[in-house]
Amino acid sequence: MNKSFVKFVTDFGPLLVFFFFYYNSDKNLKIAIPPFIIATLISLILVWLIEKKIPMVPLISGILITFFGGLTIYFDNPIFIYIKPTIINILFGLALLFGKYFTNEPILKKMMGKAIALSDDGWELLSKRWMLFFFALALINELVWRIYCPEKEYIWVNFKVWGMLPITFIFTAFQISLINKYKIDE
Repeated sequence: MNKSFVKFVTDFGPLLVFFFFYYNSDKNLKIAIPPFIIATLISLILVWLIEKKIPMVPLISGILITFFGGLTIYFDNPIFIYIKPTIINILFGLALLFGKYFTNEPILKKMMGKAIALSDDGWELLSKRWMLFFFALALINELVWRIYCPEKEYIWVNFKVWGMLPITFIFTAFQISLINKYKIDE
């Protein structure tokens, strides 16, 4: 089986499942969240079966989706699923901020060092940018859900995917010049 296709399915499959159930249940989170949790757990199991490991970011996301989705269902309160992106982004931002105190190199370098080779200055700058980006995403999520939910919850749901995802792709594209500037030949 093609690894790229499997990665795509495991990354975006649970999201598609969520959208399917959300929009086919008259935008009911209580109906959409259980299949979302199950699809997320299945995708993590598939990744583990194929690669014999689960990368840290999908693992943390899967744990938080299950935890906050479970809280939303248990307490019958959607606030838990609304704050999940905020908490995930704050955790990633804090990991980049404080991670350097626990290792001798930036956390981002530990996670991506095999994919790209940058100078120490490059890793430091890239880490700072991503840290600020994660904190900004957390703030944006808070603003959107607090303005629109629960009356216009669908706006937050759509923003979560069709807003945050493109913002992340655009931000990533803007990092190419930094990567090129600090890239080192191996």
